[in-house]
Amino acid sequence: MIVGAGSAGCVLAARLTEDPDVRVALIEAGGSQDFPEVAMPMAFPLLFKSAADWDLYGEPEPGLGGRRLYLPRGKLLGGCGSINAMIYLRGNRADYDEWAAQGATGWSYDEVLPYFKRSEDNERGESQFHGVGGPLKVSESRSNNELVDVMIQATINAGHEHNPDLNGARQEGVGRFQVTQRDGRRESTYTAFLKPALGRPNLEVITHGFVTKVLFEGDRAVGVEVVEDRVPREIRVEREVILSAGAYQSPVLLMHSGIGPADDLRAMGLGVREDLPVGENLQDHLMCNLNLVTDGGSLFDAFTPENLALFEEGRGPLTSNLPEAGAFFRTRPGLDAPDIEFHYSPSLLYDEGLVPPHDHGVCYGPVLIKPEARGKVFLRSPLPDAKPRILHNYLTTENDRRSFIDGLRIAMEIAEQEPLKSRVREAFRAPASDSDEDILAYIRANAHTVYHPTSTCAIGQVVDPELRVYGTEGLRVVDASVMPSITRANTHAPTIMIAEKGADLIEGRRPAGTATAVA
Repeated sequence: MIVGAGSAGCVLAARLTEDPDVRVALIEAGGSQDFPEVAMPMAFPLLFKSAADWDLYGEPEPGLGGRRLYLPRGKLLGGCGSINAMIYLRGNRADYDEWAAQGATGWSYDEVLPYFKRSEDNERGESQFHGVGGPLKVSESRSNNELVDVMIQATINAGHEHNPDLNGARQEGVGRFQVTQRDGRRESTYTAFLKPALGRPNLEVITHGFVTKVLFEGDRAVGVEVVEDRVPREIRVEREVILSAGAYQSPVLLMHSGIGPADDLRAMGLGVREDLPVGENLQDHLMCNLNLVTDGGSLFDAFTPENLALFEEGRGPLTSNLPEAGAFFRTRPGLDAPDIEFHYSPSLLYDEGLVPPHDHGVCYGPVLIKPEARGKVFLRSPLPDAKPRILHNYLTTENDRRSFIDGLRIAMEIAEQEPLKSRVREAFRAPASDSDEDILAYIRANAHTVYHPTSTCAIGQVVDPELRVYGTEGLRVVDASVMPSITRANTHAPTIMIAEKGADLIEGRRPAGTATAVA
């Protein structure tokens, strides 16, 4: 049984049911993909605060002046991969080697690279770093907005290198993103993995089913309690319960099942089955953009009948994922890998993406990709349908603030370079000056999440390297929450990799890329 048909759950369901002797029930709290905005890449912000969104809010953030940030999460088949910006990035080799060095045996870069490649059908063809023939289409942008090229060239003119493959041998530099799209339409793990498997007789998909807790007999997980149409029922399993509900909801499910920090559970009147640091170690990526108004050329007026017709042909501006390009920088000497990522969008994006742009423009700026700060997911009440309390502790360490300030200063320097400088009419949102004080004040007022929560059920703390929950039998977590630390890039591709490897661990299969001995 798999709880959550998101980016990881869809992969698991498809891979596990390749074996006709394995029966899988996949339970999703949301519904199907009956939203036209899902398929259209540029329309993804329209899904915020819709029925496809869990619509969470964080606690007041001390590092952001007490602001509470909006935290969208996908509540539909495909999960967050059905509402995200479709950026395909793996992170840095150092991320995975660090996991392995800290005890996550089997999760080094060389050991996980075959799983990345196995899932891919990469438009660039097969190479040392890319795979072909997998379920997930990874392609070049069909939009290629000219203002993105302007921002890339300005970045190069500011002294930064061009990098045509941000998933290749070297992460640093500026270049265009590859995206999870097929013929200009969104490719999620639902469309790539689950949808082709829906006809299998050994797969049952339950939508609009809200799982409230895991059921146990002794130490063994034997099923879940699920609420459908306000009526609770039990679903029993023969083998395992696998939580793939994401970095916010998987810890909530564990805590409601008696697995979590003992004092926190007792304070909610919940019994304690296993005292584990569930919900702790929360990490996320924080972003803060410059918003610069241009005289034209952006996606501001892209929703036209002509462009809708182009989209039906799999091309044109509406195939844009908005952040069409990116860059990775080290803000200071002595770092072993980048600490800042940029996203470059040919559109204004402000107020957490909840306000439509008012004019032509561009936005870009730093994402803190290796935060020191650690947050926590914890229960708001003992009621299982209560939204959790989420505190990220953004910018509460000096190193995090230093990286962010220096990253925004890089963005301001790029704004002074041609050909970008001559295209900008005025700054709509930017710091008052280049002083540390003004930059930090701007960050605190304008920063928002890039929707990459991880590490709340981390390997070595809550689960073992085979993703089994400590102190239990028949219970695993397979999603972004198991990352020991966050990757230095967008987390969608790593989550797919975790599910690919998780499927092999569950089935006891030989790791991907392992050579078979020949007699």
